Amino acid sequence: MVQALQSVVSLLLGAGVLILGNGLIGIVLPVRMGLEHVPTQISGLVMSAYYAGLVLGCLWGRGIIVRVGHIRAFAAFAAVVAATTLIYPLWFNPVAWGVWRAIGGFCMAGLFATIESWLNLRSSKETRGQILSLYMVTSYLASTLGQFLVNVWDVKGIELFCLGDMLLSLSLVPVVLTRVTGPDISHTVPLSMLRLYQISPLGVAASLGSGLISGAFYGMGAVFAAAIGMSVFAISVLMAAAMIGGLVMQWPIGWLSDRYDRRTVLLWVLIAIATICMIAFTISRVPDPTRWLLVLTGLFGGVAATVYPLAVAHAFDYVERDQMVSASAGMLLSWAIGATAGPILASEAMAVGGVWALFLFLAGVAGLLAVFVRYRMSRRAARPAGEQAKFAPRGEATVVAGALDPRAELQGSTPRPA
Repeated sequence: MVQALQSVVSLLLGAGVLILGNGLIGIVLPVRMGLEHVPTQISGLVMSAYYAGLVLGCLWGRGIIVRVGHIRAFAAFAAVVAATTLIYPLWFNPVAWGVWRAIGGFCMAGLFATIESWLNLRSSKETRGQILSLYMVTSYLASTLGQFLVNVWDVKGIELFCLGDMLLSLSLVPVVLTRVTGPDISHTVPLSMLRLYQISPLGVAASLGSGLISGAFYGMGAVFAAAIGMSVFAISVLMAAAMIGGLVMQWPIGWLSDRYDRRTVLLWVLIAIATICMIAFTISRVPDPTRWLLVLTGLFGGVAATVYPLAVAHAFDYVERDQMVSASAGMLLSWAIGATAGPILASEAMAVGGVWALFLFLAGVAGLLAVFVRYRMSRRAARPAGEQAKFAPRGEATVVAGALDPRAELQGSTPRPA
């Protein structure tokens, strides 16, 4: 582990600082819009724009990296993100914010792809799993700390945006000083969504549903909290609780999914999400719901964060090993599409049914996905636990690259039957 860490410490540092700055901006924007009483539908559009940019970055960001090289691409993406970050406080206009947010999402997809492909190059077959775990822990902890940085200055001032811009700019230093040439990623393209769906209908649907749930909560959670009168500090604790829960629950649920029918584990995870969200909706009548919200949000974040890695692991049960990297890219695209729609649909639900309807929306998505999981269980026999692909923790805070996944290491091995 120590040797693996030494080989990637500079890249992990750059990734951590990048995610720290991105996490800070990701909470400042919805809190500011909530305090300014921006309509929930508009806030939803602004927050979904980031994921829309992420989708475009997944499709076209790789081409820029291939054309100009990893270091130049990283510097260009970081410069654009830093520039757009400083525009936010200079011009409070939700429509313009949506445009800057989409540009930021596109560039962040390119930044993550650059870092993750470098991490893949720095890792060996023996250390790839450790490096993936280190990267995931780094991303979760940096995202969590980014939520608390919102308390350093007044949200309505320019200081927090300057701090976010400084962090995004500093992430350049350890990355651009690396002496390792970037790997060739020109041939890593996603499987077509149709082909991926034919191989694993549940994997694609669960990735899409995971994106809907994550995009809705992380896009509108802070807006909801501001609307019910929570302080900025309480909002930061609320969002951080979900992220800490997501980090903690990856391993126990992954352990279960490797030993039992993965679809059964996913079904119970979705039932847990729906139940937690329905309980959260009912506590709206409690005089002081903040304490209960923190507990429920931690539980929600813990189970919700495992839906996407469970979906990927299930799809990998049926994908040939030499297609796993491409399949991972396709699954990520499915997740990003769901995450783009999540804030928009959730904001509409909140506009119609009140801000607490956010939890009704989350419960509804989890419930519908659970029904589809049960349907797929009746259409295909369970794969024996010994033949399942191993679960690998994956963070939704970043765009974890399929090439870094240790399960995709064995090229040319016997294909898995579909």
